[in-house]
Amino acid sequence: MSYTGPGFEPPRPRRSRRGPLTVALAALVSGGLLGWAVYATVGGPEDDEGPGSASASASAASRTPSSSADSTSPSAGDGKPSDPAATPSSSASAPAASGPLKGKVVVIDPGHNPGNFRHVTEINRQVDIGTNSKACDTTGTTTNDGYAEAKFTLDVAHRMRTLLQRQGATVKLTQDADRPFGPCVDERARIGNQAKADAVVSIHADGSGTGNRGFHVILPGAVNAGAADTRAIVGPSRDLGERIAGNFVRATGSAPSNYTGGGTGLVTREDLGGLNLSTVPKVFIECGNMRDSKDAALLTSGAWRQKAAQGISDGIVSFLRGPGSAR
Repeated sequence: MSYTGPGFEPPRPRRSRRGPLTVALAALVSGGLLGWAVYATVGGPEDDEGPGSASASASAASRTPSSSADSTSPSAGDGKPSDPAATPSSSASAPAASGPLKGKVVVIDPGHNPGNFRHVTEINRQVDIGTNSKACDTTGTTTNDGYAEAKFTLDVAHRMRTLLQRQGATVKLTQDADRPFGPCVDERARIGNQAKADAVVSIHADGSGTGNRGFHVILPGAVNAGAADTRAIVGPSRDLGERIAGNFVRATGSAPSNYTGGGTGLVTREDLGGLNLSTVPKVFIECGNMRDSKDAALLTSGAWRQKAAQGISDGIVSFLRGPGSAR
């Protein structure tokens, strides 16, 4: 998804760098990721409300996916909508195995339905996000070769579901390409709330400019307006986000974003309905920038998507096992 609204930090001018890529993670503390040093000839490696206009993205989202996308993954994320009246329960997981997370509920929110581009009118409908109104959803972004964010997010979500179920968690998806479009951002928040989820993670990939690279985790700001009141979840959501960021680094080797978050890999926003309306700990993760060729090469790799799924899942497991568990 691409950046619009509050919290956006414009790209900084790129400076020439020398030497091989070195990424050092010194500590993960309450303030975020510290101790990063990134030196490279290039930089290190969309929000639920996404790019500005759904109709502007529709033609790109409908392009044939890039041949570089790994189609041998456990799930390619190409499922077709089967029931226009599909309910959130249709995306519920199978019974969880026994394990350290038995009894825990995790909701994974794959950003953007693959069918959204066929339903521009519906996803442009305004919904209340507490602070103001926003579009129901967007199409998401694509790589320059046409590999869709919606396909990426669903694939990573399927991989995460497998990993977390092996730990004993009950895992639910907000959508599994089992409905024509959506759900809208307000409904996506309600799915996590109604599940009484112990953790919710929304999976995305950004649509920023060439040369902008790396991941960032979006945390909810303290919002108390209209239907939104995030004050109780700000603290635990930050803990969840920090743990995901640290484990994402270890699993993928990716560096924090070089264009937002000040190198911490963490960004706080108060303009996202998926966060504003949540009553349970929730974060977004932008796994990389689909519009940068180097990041796109990672995002379209099945092997890298498995690493991304592992890193995010490890962060969730660390969070759910409690304050004393290793980050």
